[in-house]
Amino acid sequence: MTVHRGTVHAIVGENGAGKSTLMKILYGVQQPDEGTITLDGRVQQLKTPADAIDAGIGMVFQHFQLADNFTVLENVVLGAEKLHGIGEAARERIREISGAYGLDIDPDALVEDLGVGAQQRVEILKVLYRGAKIIILDEPTSVLVPQEVEELFDNLRELKAEGLTVIFISHKLDEVLSVADAITVIRRGTTVAEVLPEDVTAHDLAQLMVGAELPSPSTEESTVTDTALLMVEDTSLLNPKGGRPLLQDINLTIHAGEIVGIAGVEGNGQDELVEVIMGMRDPSSGRILLGDTDTSTWHTREIREAGIGYIPADRHRHGLLLEAPLWENVVLGHQTEPVYVSGPGGALVNARAAQEETQQVVTAYDVRTPSIHVTAGSLSGGNQQKLIVGREMRREPKVLVAAHPTRGVDVGAQAAIWNHIKAARHDGLGVLLISADLEELIGLSDTIWVILRGHLSGPFDPDTVTRQELGAAMTGATATDGAA
Repeated sequence: MTVHRGTVHAIVGENGAGKSTLMKILYGVQQPDEGTITLDGRVQQLKTPADAIDAGIGMVFQHFQLADNFTVLENVVLGAEKLHGIGEAARERIREISGAYGLDIDPDALVEDLGVGAQQRVEILKVLYRGAKIIILDEPTSVLVPQEVEELFDNLRELKAEGLTVIFISHKLDEVLSVADAITVIRRGTTVAEVLPEDVTAHDLAQLMVGAELPSPSTEESTVTDTALLMVEDTSLLNPKGGRPLLQDINLTIHAGEIVGIAGVEGNGQDELVEVIMGMRDPSSGRILLGDTDTSTWHTREIREAGIGYIPADRHRHGLLLEAPLWENVVLGHQTEPVYVSGPGGALVNARAAQEETQQVVTAYDVRTPSIHVTAGSLSGGNQQKLIVGREMRREPKVLVAAHPTRGVDVGAQAAIWNHIKAARHDGLGVLLISADLEELIGLSDTIWVILRGHLSGPFDPDTVTRQELGAAMTGATATDGAA
């Protein structure tokens, strides 16, 4: 791969293709077995991230590395105190960089008070503060609404204009084509193509990534019935820190055969809504009904045993044991089911049954792994996600609460997961779909609601609503109480 100064160079590929490994090598986290890295004509030995930073390479990770209870200044100077101290000189330098690259960041703002887009700009500011001339962005638009994506792309153009170089990793091929100057396609650890965006389409890139025809999207029509599976009635959740409630008078019904989509900028109540439904928090008022049964005070295990599947937004915190093998992870949340129980009083796990089930999940959901005995932490993020989706879907739940089910997966896996969900909907599954991918929401949902500051607005008809209308409702830019 050859990257030219002052350009945005995109890298695309399936999950497990080697993108993350390559970036770890460039950032000094992992050592190559052979080959060279040349920067400005000089071969570099990047043995640590400190070596990479000294060479002018910075990385903005998909999961932000920020301390919410620190200010922007404190986050930026942390670990780099020797550059400009921790006082006024550092504050002035932050303002200078922020102004030069159009980042618009107040050094004294508290990070937890910033939106997702602003937090991402803080991450970019951190690497620029350390003198980066090459910035690696890993899935930078995965949590942004359309307006924030455009703001990010404006920032990238400012960086280019100042002679900086951006390596842009993304699964969103339309965005790659709109922002990149050149594109490298990686498949199974090998560079298979280097192309210019004007010479290819998104479909061309997808075919290069998978090396074969993509799965055909399902043509199943909506099969919404009158049978209410899950009802959220007049539900509110107070903020333990005071201030406005985290959820306010939420009313929502999911029917058999229906996918209900929730759009919103992260931090507006999506997580709390999921946690209330899944028994991780008790609502302050209102109730949650599974059929005719009030589950508002049930524990998470009881709710899952009653037939609610769960794909969490944060797969590391709530979806996996990273140090445990894949077959143990497939048991998580289902360990009380008869198929997995053995021994006196059901005190042991039936390892053989768990391993057989895991092998079926790995095969059906194309989880790229050398063995079901490797740890979940050894898989790429996309393959971790496919393992979780497979685990939940294989148990044939009545209702699936799916938060960002295709986050971090490639186009082939995304299409396959969509088809699995659509097929289950045809058989009567009800789905609560929370996603930052508006195309996913529009393409899958039977109806869409927008959550903003703990309130629901809508409903929106996915057949007529546009990305711009949803984006405006998500940011409170327009009145949104009514169908679009």
